[in-house]
Order: sequence, then structure tokens, then C-alpha cells
Amino acid sequence: MTKRDAYVAKMKLQLDELNVKISELEAKAQEAKEDARAKYKEEMTKLRHQSKLAVAKLDELKAAGEDTWETMVGEMEKVRDAFIHSFNYFKSQL
Repeated sequence: MTKRDAYVAKMKLQLDELNVKISELEAKAQEAKEDARAKYKEEMTKLRHQSKLAVAKLDELKAAGEDTWETMVGEMEKVRDAFIHSFNYFKSQL
């Protein structure tokens, strides 16, 4: 496995784990009181959107040529970090 393949696999695993955790939080948010549920639903929509952006960026990373690989790694990490930050913020609000 090349360094590139290992990195892509690592990113995919991290995104998959975050998506599982989001699903778990979504279930927990359903147990919230009615007034809080709307806010949680809105935040959950934002998290799902960030997840889609991260997956799209991962797909771009997979398709990147050697000349753009390093740049794409930096962009991927920024997207992943923003996704993790949003997830952690939402989790702290529950």
C-alpha cells in the first residue's frame, strides 16, 4: 500500500467513524424536548452537509494527480478538522 493509499484509507475511516457518531447523536437528539429538537435537527442538517463536503473532498483527493496531491492533503485536513470541530460542538450541546 502506498503512502497515498494509506492516507486515503485513514481519512475514509475517520469520516466513516464520525458519520456513525453523528447517527448516534441523532438518536439521542430525538429524545430531547420538543423545543430543543428543532435546534438539534438544524444542527444535524449542518453536520450532514459537512459530511457530504468531506466525502466530496476525499473523492477529489483520490482523483488528484501527483502534482496536486500535497495541496489536496492540506485542503482535506482543513475540511476534516472543520467537520470534527462542528461535531464536537454539537456533541457538547446535547
